[in-house]
Amino acid sequence: MANHLDLEEQEQLDQLKHFWQQYGNLITWGLIVVLGAVAAWNGYQYWQRSQSIQAAAMFDEVEKVARNGDLQKTERAFSDMKERFASTTYAQQAGLLVAQSAYAAGNAETAKTALTWVAEKSDDQGFSSIARLRLSGMLIESKAYDEALKLLAGNMAEEFTALAADRRGDIYLAQGKKLEAKAEYQKSFKAFDERAEYRRLVLVKLNALGWSPEIGAVDGDASSGKMEGSK
Repeated sequence: MANHLDLEEQEQLDQLKHFWQQYGNLITWGLIVVLGAVAAWNGYQYWQRSQSIQAAAMFDEVEKVARNGDLQKTERAFSDMKERFASTTYAQQAGLLVAQSAYAAGNAETAKTALTWVAEKSDDQGFSSIARLRLSGMLIESKAYDEALKLLAGNMAEEFTALAADRRGDIYLAQGKKLEAKAEYQKSFKAFDERAEYRRLVLVKLNALGWSPEIGAVDGDASSGKMEGSK
């Protein structure tokens, strides 16, 4: 019985040796690849956390000097942040903050530069959309209407489409194009949630152009009645 077990164990051992000789290298390299991928992922996660912590610290510095009203230091801190942490959301937030501070200080060019950077470089569609809206407002002030329209034609986040339509309406109205302005205001009015306060402002603009949802409904009903009567 003992000999039988010994022979069986020896046979299993021989099979294992044969299997390892045939597939051992593949298994080893497979383990190396898997373990290497895990190590790389962990390393990347650590790098991401490290980048985020450092970027947050730099954003705090930008915010601090901006609050103190030192525009030159704010620009330098933001420039350093762009160089080191351009891909982080903190950099996009810093760009919006710098633009706001520069605009308040009367430095329109610095504000435009910061907003343009966020609009073009941000991977976050929300930040990019905010930058486009703010920059388009500045372009309207300088009567660069075509440039503002081109900027708003870019890919906007869904939650900003109503504001973008309203801004396009402002541009067309400034150009004296009332029909185009009304069309954009109507898009904006319909896109806003009924509870949104800003929707009332859009309605005021539409009323000034001789349109209201109530009149539109009455006209639509009247037209429908005429069509039914003609049948």
